[in-house]
Amino acid sequence: MKLRSPLSYCVLFLITLSFIVGCTNPAVYIKTTTELEAASSSVAGAVRLGFSAWPGWFPWQVAQEQGIFEATNVPVELKWFDGYLESISTLTAEQIDANSQTLGDTVSSVSGGADQVVVLVNDNSTGNDKVIVSESINSIADLKGKKVAAEEGTVDHFLLLLGLDKAGIARQDIQFVPLETGKAAAAFVAEQIDAVAVFAPFTTQALKRPGSKELFSSKEFPGAISDHLVFTRKFVEANPDKVQAVVDSWFATLDYMNANLEQAYDIMAKRAGVSVDEYKQYADGTQIFTIEENLKAFQPANDMTSLLFAAEEMGDFLVETGLAAQKPDITQLFDDRFVRAYAEKNKNS
Repeated sequence: MKLRSPLSYCVLFLITLSFIVGCTNPAVYIKTTTELEAASSSVAGAVRLGFSAWPGWFPWQVAQEQGIFEATNVPVELKWFDGYLESISTLTAEQIDANSQTLGDTVSSVSGGADQVVVLVNDNSTGNDKVIVSESINSIADLKGKKVAAEEGTVDHFLLLLGLDKAGIARQDIQFVPLETGKAAAAFVAEQIDAVAVFAPFTTQALKRPGSKELFSSKEFPGAISDHLVFTRKFVEANPDKVQAVVDSWFATLDYMNANLEQAYDIMAKRAGVSVDEYKQYADGTQIFTIEENLKAFQPANDMTSLLFAAEEMGDFLVETGLAAQKPDITQLFDDRFVRAYAEKNKNS
């Protein structure tokens, strides 16, 4: 694989995304979507909101358990997905109304014909995506000939490729093992593979293998992974008031967390299937975006801090790599009116 420029590294890293297993599937420890739905009957007209295992998305669980959706007058049917890729395909099929997912996955979905809208930046990854290796591996060059697992097509797969490219290592030089993220972490702990690319909280489980260590992470590529609240355009056009209420709920949740951090940690750690102390270790690896950071991200700029710029670069990359026949139209992908409305309502608070 030929070397790419630093900008292209970032583009590659962004093209898709974005937590705890023993030697069993994480579903053993985490409530399934069905169980969550059974716990509370569905409400007619509720927003069907999907999310999966990532620190930047666990605040949705806080919103549900603390009655924040009710406080902002929006009925929400929160849907948990054990597999992140399933949440993406479910939104693409319009079987849910909204999902938390990466910008790269959203651009890729749009290139495949999905009509989606990014209305909010949840976070950026700043270290919670990691490539974790066995004791005998001390450099990226040491990965040559080794069995390395990741969930194919996710951001951690591309983080792995990013690291290989940067070190001048061809992807053919490793034995790539495609496994769902939870199974990949379990296989690494069971010493069936030599290295694994996973996101938090699966990183916690992977590091339980004796002698294991982090080789590199998203911290080396700041700002490269952005995660978002994404709606179908059909829902946004038909229900702008509900979209606004969900966005308001997100920022109300962040306010609650700022004032009640320990209680929020309890809720999020339980949803993640880890201890509170373990969950706190993720704090520095995910940058939750404030309203000010949201407003800035939606503005045009000539670097990857701008969603418009990043999406354009990703569209070019999809075409260059043959993942899309033509560059996706992203002119209508971003809609910042909801974060702007929230900011206006709360500018004097």
